[in-house]
Amino acid sequence: MRLVMLAGIGAAALSLGACNDEGKMATGAPVAGAPSATANLMTATGAAVGRATATEVAGGVRFTVDAMGMPPGTHGAHVHMVGRCDAPDFASAGSHWNPTAMKHGTMNPQGPHQGDLPNLVIGNDGRGTIAATIPGATMAALMDADGAAMVVHAQADDLKTDPSGNSGGRIACGVFTAG
Repeated sequence: MRLVMLAGIGAAALSLGACNDEGKMATGAPVAGAPSATANLMTATGAAVGRATATEVAGGVRFTVDAMGMPPGTHGAHVHMVGRCDAPDFASAGSHWNPTAMKHGTMNPQGPHQGDLPNLVIGNDGRGTIAATIPGATMAALMDADGAAMVVHAQADDLKTDPSGNSGGRIACGVFTAG
């Protein structure tokens, strides 16, 4: 099961998850001194449009995206498997981070990729935020030899179509660096 929390302009908070009956720390609980990484999101022209963070938490990795100066609307947001963001199309970031070899999307019965995040809703002011905890993910897997990147797409992710949810071109990208 995935623990997902959404926050955004016009979006209500949503939480899906379960507590551990054995009294252990629930998935997603903060862990003191846990490893983390940040990614500064840029457009193909080099404009700064936000920041993503990844932090190891109990039982997984919590991803947050804080966007600014982005086009209003709903955009797919995914962790990609290579830590490169070469303009103009950011194809250098590779495909979605998928260490468990699943199909794309939380609505796909054979999914999701660990890099599949909720859609990023950007308001008329160009701002939006998402946060999601991916159970079973680790910072060690994320920050492997070729790193990882956060990518924001031009269109909404339909949350089911492999490989990228029909979310369109890549409009922003940032490489995760340990911090």
